[in-house]
Amino acid sequence: MLDSNVVLKLQEIYPDMVRWRRHLHQFPELSFKEEKTSSWIADRLEEMGCSFERNVGGYGLVAKIIGSKPGPTIALRADIDALPIQDEKECEYASKIAGVMHACGHDGHTAVLLAVASYYCRHKEELAGERRLIFQPAEETTPGGAIEMISDGVLEGVDAIYGIHLWTPLPYGKVASRPGPFMSSADEFVIDIEGRGGHGGLPHEAIDAIIVGSALVQAIQSIVSRSVDPLQPAVVTIGSFQSGTTFNVIAEKCQLKGTVRSFDEQTRMLIHERLEQLIRHTCEMHGATYNYHMRIGYPPVVNDDREASRFFTVAENMQGMVGVIQAEAITVAEDFSYYLQKVPGCFMFVGAGNSDVGASYPHHHPKFNFDERAMIHSARLLIGMAEHYTFE
Repeated sequence: MLDSNVVLKLQEIYPDMVRWRRHLHQFPELSFKEEKTSSWIADRLEEMGCSFERNVGGYGLVAKIIGSKPGPTIALRADIDALPIQDEKECEYASKIAGVMHACGHDGHTAVLLAVASYYCRHKEELAGERRLIFQPAEETTPGGAIEMISDGVLEGVDAIYGIHLWTPLPYGKVASRPGPFMSSADEFVIDIEGRGGHGGLPHEAIDAIIVGSALVQAIQSIVSRSVDPLQPAVVTIGSFQSGTTFNVIAEKCQLKGTVRSFDEQTRMLIHERLEQLIRHTCEMHGATYNYHMRIGYPPVVNDDREASRFFTVAENMQGMVGVIQAEAITVAEDFSYYLQKVPGCFMFVGAGNSDVGASYPHHHPKFNFDERAMIHSARLLIGMAEHYTFE
């Protein structure tokens, strides 16, 4: 199946892709609540005559397209959930659900995988092996949907897995990936500090939670700069500092919330250990008590070296591509990482930014949009990776 033939077939499917994507954009559902989205995807798969299983790992679906020739089992994945964001775009397909929006391109990912399903259903006689299409819920919210789908056996017998992300920071016509660590882990923590409240004019009779929290924020900045190997990228960010009620009352309580990002488990655990030590010692020094909770998030996305090499081979032979880029590692998390812990694979960014069509806002922005033509490149890349693996 040559890329030129794939392009022609996908161009025929493209109007459906746009229609599917825009429907999903109007009716988004949050993580773990994708009941109607899942049912709608099932209806589309039934229309194609595609065999699939419902309720895998929650509201997930798995379509299995088995060819007439022997070959490998290649899994392709799309995420289907939306975000708790109010859509501020002015367009005919803006979200109709108050406070919920596809602000990260998952509607496009779903439309792409449906197009791939349509393509393979039309070419079963030419297909060697199995294409397992994973429509995954709950990527945006930990613990994520990948873990439960894996527990339900979605990767059994799979030889390789590939996934794409429509990416507006990358211009339309470009694609990017990299071998090894690509996207970081993402952990979240909450620190509740308790001092002793008092009168603002009598500070010696109180234990000021704001002072303790401030000292801790400053101390935490030393973790990456002084405890982490400078050759290992890492981030520790305090994103929320809540304390106090008015001008003349010393705060009794303070709450800090933050995130830890890293690309390998040793650095990740080192940061967790140092963070707990600093919290304990800082609070003890000031006579305060604390409660600390770390929520472990997604592990790093680590692409298989061989499969990343395959990406560059496939992408560089795709007609009409403007550029194939070795991406920089990025401190954004993705639960595609769990699949890559089980089987070899590659996660890839497909350029979808284009200011001419309003696709210039960052991901998770209320006016987020993407160049819909990038969906064809996404489908081409997924099919191309699967077919290259099959016939290498």
